[in-house]
Amino acid sequence: MSFSGTVKEELSRQISTARHCRIAETAALLSLCGRFTADGALRMQTENSAVIRKYFTLVQKTFNIETEIAVRENRQMKKGHIYYVEIKDDALIRTVLLATKLSREQNSGGALVLNNSLLIQQTCCKRAFIRGAFLASGSISDPEKGYHFEIVCPDERKAGQLQELIRSFGIDAKVVVRKKSHVVYVKEGAQIVDILAVMEANMALMNLENIRILKEMRNTVNRKVNCEMANINKTVSAAVKQIEDIKLIEEKKGFQSLNDGLAEIAELRLQYPEATLKELGMMLNPQVGKSGVNHRLRKLSAIADELRVNKEELL
Repeated sequence: MSFSGTVKEELSRQISTARHCRIAETAALLSLCGRFTADGALRMQTENSAVIRKYFTLVQKTFNIETEIAVRENRQMKKGHIYYVEIKDDALIRTVLLATKLSREQNSGGALVLNNSLLIQQTCCKRAFIRGAFLASGSISDPEKGYHFEIVCPDERKAGQLQELIRSFGIDAKVVVRKKSHVVYVKEGAQIVDILAVMEANMALMNLENIRILKEMRNTVNRKVNCEMANINKTVSAAVKQIEDIKLIEEKKGFQSLNDGLAEIAELRLQYPEATLKELGMMLNPQVGKSGVNHRLRKLSAIADELRVNKEELL
């Protein structure tokens, strides 16, 4: 099962003890996955069996409505199934719509719209509504590959309403248009952890946090290794250049032309080509610090450069 499927499975098992929260979650499910059929039934439809079970339970516990889950093949995708629950009794439909503050949207083919924000004034009901919206049409990427949380909305109004709810928890939700849909999304890993906490997906939250910690540790180790490799390469490159300079001086002038300090460091560098500046300084008598060793090597480099310039002038 995908990470997104695991999150939905966890959320589908949570049934709030507060009736107002159950109503808010039901409203979100119907707002994004519900519609009126041609014969006037109120239908909630999804491809996720866990989500339809959640809706079925919410309707039963909240409104004491006895119905059943129907299944048919998904003809569009040519694989999987479509699950749906229908309420056909007009009085029961009115009861659900009155409680959820939903109404039939004009010119929308039977879709439903939330027309009263009083339903989601309390913080707990906001959590429930976001949870229901995610169950209805949300997804979350595998955190091993990247961080992306989204809920697909059929229109700008519903997307804006959901964005405002999510932002009320301090989460920077954004909206993007994708084909005919408006997608509310969150990209940053820490913010996705926050929205899982808002929806009360505690197991998924812990799993995501563990993955984030491991990824951060790997990234830290990789940065240190890369930094060390860069330093090693820099040191090796510098040592190779120093040895080339010293060999040129030895060939053209000889070490006897150098003062004692330069001659001593030149011989040590040839003898210990992989030694660091600190190590070379400790071999000198008396010992010299890194800056002192670097100063002498820079002098040798200047002498070598001068020899190269003189050679070019002669040519």
